[in-house]
Amino acid sequence: MPDASAGHYDAIVVGAGFSGLYLIKRLRDAGFTVLAVEAAPSVGGTWYWNAYPGARCDVESFDYCYSFSRELEQEWSWSERYPSQPELLQYLNFVADYFELRPNIRLDTRVTSATFDEDEGLWDVRLDSGDPVSGRFFILAGGAISVPKPPEIDGIDSFAGECYHTGNYPHEPVDFTGKYVAIIGTGSSGVQTSTAIVDEVAELTIFQRTANFVAPIINRPLDDAAHAEYRRTSFERHEKSRHSRQGIPHDQPTRSALDVSDEEREEIFGDAWENSHLFGLRLTFNDLLFDEKANDTVAEFVRGKIRGIVHDPEVAKTLTPRGYPYGTKRPCIGKDYFAMFNREHVHLVDLKQTPIMRMTPKGIATSEGEMQFDTVIFATGFDALTGAAGRIAITGRGGETLRDKWVDGPQTYLGLTCNGFPNMFLVTGPGSPGPLSAMVRSIEQHVDWIGDCMVHMREEGLATIQALPDYEINWMDHVQEVAEGTLYPRADSWYIGANVPGKPRKFMPYLGGVGVYREKCDAVVSAGYDGFAFGADK
Repeated sequence: MPDASAGHYDAIVVGAGFSGLYLIKRLRDAGFTVLAVEAAPSVGGTWYWNAYPGARCDVESFDYCYSFSRELEQEWSWSERYPSQPELLQYLNFVADYFELRPNIRLDTRVTSATFDEDEGLWDVRLDSGDPVSGRFFILAGGAISVPKPPEIDGIDSFAGECYHTGNYPHEPVDFTGKYVAIIGTGSSGVQTSTAIVDEVAELTIFQRTANFVAPIINRPLDDAAHAEYRRTSFERHEKSRHSRQGIPHDQPTRSALDVSDEEREEIFGDAWENSHLFGLRLTFNDLLFDEKANDTVAEFVRGKIRGIVHDPEVAKTLTPRGYPYGTKRPCIGKDYFAMFNREHVHLVDLKQTPIMRMTPKGIATSEGEMQFDTVIFATGFDALTGAAGRIAITGRGGETLRDKWVDGPQTYLGLTCNGFPNMFLVTGPGSPGPLSAMVRSIEQHVDWIGDCMVHMREEGLATIQALPDYEINWMDHVQEVAEGTLYPRADSWYIGANVPGKPRKFMPYLGGVGVYREKCDAVVSAGYDGFAFGADK
């Protein structure tokens, strides 16, 4: 048994967000020693760093929470249908205290490197504190969407005002009263930030590269009756989610968008727009992400909403998404986003027509001249799915680095493991449903699979596990094949790394669905861990 007091553990976990906290609980309950290393001064992972104004999850509270503990469900109550960042951070701190996980967490610490020692069968891990630690297993749980992508703009350091990135935002309040503020980016964080501060600023300018499909957020308080119903039905709700496509407890549609009349289709879309959730429009018909003509119907529905909300026809035209199918970039939900552009102090800059040339001491220089600002907020997204692993110098067998292995795009088996990197696991890594699902359900499935595997190895006297190369290749080919059967590859999205200059263009998440993916992972285990090679304990 490794000696944790001497810096030796069964498992070293990177991250203390949803994935890291459940890994500590699951592995510790199974009798393993665990150390989780977290760069932030608090638990929370992604929900610590993304503290920007208006930050909120776009999956409902009852589905964006742990399902492994009925006792936890009884002790915690959500205040709103869609949880805000402060409440999610409060929840994760509550979980850490409720299960007494903090003794297994080292905060304010980064993993700088991890090297597999082939002679000892251990991962030697280096921390920025200088302390050496080692573990039989090395588990990357840093989050699929956790590494902010810096803006590709010259002259940022010359700007005399305040700069913030939504993915690394200060926790102390920022006062925007009377200020001239620029927000660069119109993804989820740009939409949420702009609508949260619009009443506070003197002038708000949104720099838009790609127009986004944004649906209204239908949020509401959750009362005692809602919690009582949730607790009564939570087992069935979570079980349905585990075997669904998106990881949420909603039935899959069975009809084509082309099989109903225009009037009925408009009514169905309208109901989803007014009463549903992030996946609402996508769950109206079964072919919206597979058939271009079907997709055109929902895309045009949203475009019609934009034209009806935005008073200025030219502004409405600029805000109208074109050039990619609906849903192939992650749609957003936001409060009165399009209506915001009817306000006199809100301005829109189309970066395709008026590109940014550089930042200046006073603001932003575009192709049409300099614009002066007090504050610039970069909502420029993330280096998704591979960014967290890429921050660490990871070296496997034969001196091969993970960065070299992934130079042409990520290679994994099931999104869980990599050939050449024994006893290294990934949670919601590339090749898994990851961000195309309700993340917490996918996280729990991964952690349970990893925990069961470690117990199996201990019981069988097995020292190492790694994916076989042919299975890894075949799995990633399967991931691409499934994606090619949809409309997703038609968009230059972060799903394929298109938002990061120089990043290989490969579709990274698995589109087969949460339930199908779970079945495939279970089948691998049932077949004696088909596709894996084990090494016996020396």
